[in-house]
Amino acid sequence: MYRRYVELITELSITAFLWSFRIAVVLVVVVGSTLTLMSGRYNLETWVRLIFDGLTLGSVYAMVALGYTMVYGILRMINFAHGEVFMAGAFGGYFTAVALNDAGLLNGGPLATLFSLVVMLLVAAAVSTVIAVLIERVAYRPLRNAPRLVPLISAIGASFFLQYTFRGFFGSRTYSYPTVSILNESIPLPFVDLRWVQVLVIVAAFTMMTLLYLFVMRTRTGTAIRAVSEDKSTAALMGIDVNRAIVTTFALGAAMAGAAGVLYALLFRQVDFFTGFVPGIKAFTAAVLGGIGNVPGAMLGGLFLGEIEAVGPTLFFVGLDVPSVNQLKDVIAFTMLVLVLIFRPSGILGERLARQRA
Repeated sequence: MYRRYVELITELSITAFLWSFRIAVVLVVVVGSTLTLMSGRYNLETWVRLIFDGLTLGSVYAMVALGYTMVYGILRMINFAHGEVFMAGAFGGYFTAVALNDAGLLNGGPLATLFSLVVMLLVAAAVSTVIAVLIERVAYRPLRNAPRLVPLISAIGASFFLQYTFRGFFGSRTYSYPTVSILNESIPLPFVDLRWVQVLVIVAAFTMMTLLYLFVMRTRTGTAIRAVSEDKSTAALMGIDVNRAIVTTFALGAAMAGAAGVLYALLFRQVDFFTGFVPGIKAFTAAVLGGIGNVPGAMLGGLFLGEIEAVGPTLFFVGLDVPSVNQLKDVIAFTMLVLVLIFRPSGILGERLARQRA
């Protein structure tokens, strides 16, 4: 009897704490946003710029999040080495950019610059794809039937291996991307200060995400991938090559991550062996926000997280007179992850997906 009372009190205490946490977050968001907007410190141009900044960053997160969600959908595991695949693409793009710049193509006019950017994206995608396929073959395939904790540990080990392999080859210094002059120019718009690099990131990301979605949903290979994600044994009995579907999934996610690495580096103009860690964690957060295993959810989660990071610190905390609000963007991102894991672990679109499958 005493034990039952203790369990009941413990459960009620945990529930009360979680509801208090939820209420506190809602109060900070509502009160802080109201005070910020009423203060009139920022004009419409500033808010539009922040929204476009969030859309740019969210596009990169969404591209990387697709790799997490696709691998989870087909293997039910989190590929924690995916951030390093992203970093490998950024390095591949860097060395390609240096070679193109030395050849006079990177800033050799609009057409030459466009050609250079396409080559950088293709090389980065190829480098990341090769690394991801090797990881799948060496670190994941032998453990496919092992308990779920084992491939998770293998993924963490692969992540550290890639980080320090790149550190061994290229050192711990930061490499600065060559300047692409046309991308740093501002677009002459009356209501927002927008650079061409932001347009490139947004357009390229949405184009590649649309093509990936159409590939997964409208092609025979995409149908095979979705069948394997539903039930590997049944898919194999129906004649689907399970290993090929899994390798294709890794390759697609890695190609997206490699291209995202170049876009990210063009935004922030630098790359090092640790570049993939924070964006990788943020992209994983985006995948969880959207509903892990759900491709449209990963896209939506990435865009949502980017907007929260860009607009949230200013909107939520300036009105509360919190100092150095821009340094709190990581706090906001991971607070969102905690809230989703506590109150909606299926993610934004996860519940709808489960109902459709049922």
